[in-house]
Amino acid sequence: MNSALVVGGTRFIGRHLVDDLLDNGYDVTIFNRGNHENPFADDGRVDHVEGDRTNDSALELAREKAAPDAVFDCVAYQPKDVRAATEIFADVDAYVYISSGAAYGTEEIPKREGETELCSCTPEQAVDDSASSYGPRKAEGDRAVFEAADRGVNAMSLRPCIVYGPHDYTERLNFWIDRVANHDRVVVPGDGTNVWHRAYVEDVASALRVVAEAGTPGEAYNVGDRRLVTLGEMVEVIADVLDTDVEVVTASERELSTADLSTDDYVLYRDYPHVLDTNKLAALGWESTPVEEAMARTVADYRESDRDGSDHDPGREKEERALGVLDTI
Repeated sequence: MNSALVVGGTRFIGRHLVDDLLDNGYDVTIFNRGNHENPFADDGRVDHVEGDRTNDSALELAREKAAPDAVFDCVAYQPKDVRAATEIFADVDAYVYISSGAAYGTEEIPKREGETELCSCTPEQAVDDSASSYGPRKAEGDRAVFEAADRGVNAMSLRPCIVYGPHDYTERLNFWIDRVANHDRVVVPGDGTNVWHRAYVEDVASALRVVAEAGTPGEAYNVGDRRLVTLGEMVEVIADVLDTDVEVVTASERELSTADLSTDDYVLYRDYPHVLDTNKLAALGWESTPVEEAMARTVADYRESDRDGSDHDPGREKEERALGVLDTI
């Protein structure tokens, strides 16, 4: 494969995907509405087609202009988007849809492709755009991929868990980096052993390319860090990268409630462990970046940006009250 069309391509996963494809010799075209700054605007290697991906005619125009061997769908948020794309790009060598670990509908450890049950999706959820329907919509998109493969389309799916790394506009991990950078005592909800599988963004980008090049049509592939760290360990990894000392102070739901806080107030906290089996992807030759290296790149981006995760802040004054209570126990 020599040419790629990235539907999306300017913000986070798509941005890193474009870099990965360029590094691997692809001719790249990005297709989006142009609502966000294009980091490749001055890069003569990247073509840009402007249009709305929910408009079939616009997608068809992008197909004609890019003539892609591989299509990477970074912004398909409703099942109808996937169904339309698998029709329009039915003849490409590879169509890869970004699904999500949230597509799994059963809590088990680990979650495995083809074994763990997917979320069901009602007709109402399929056209919704709220966070509560995100998993069902992604699962229905997976089913659209499987149906397309049954028709002979070279369609595949990639399921990332929580994605982090440079240019992360969600700022979820930036909140924790900012806490460690500015405080010597960091409140961690629960007992610190919570596990929510995370995936470094450059690894998600390389996984998309590997699946396109070596994946099997009709298959889904999980992607996440090879080594998982607990929430408490993640704070310590951040501290090591920042070369600072930090005390991890764990707090139960009851202890947090003394300061009008809850474990649910903390981003990246999840009561039941969320772990994806990534062996199927690794069997294609994919490798993940060591956690310490991935965190170092993420922290470097934090230092260079104004993304501090403040929108996720449960309130440091409340935390100080909780710390005062914990000090008396």
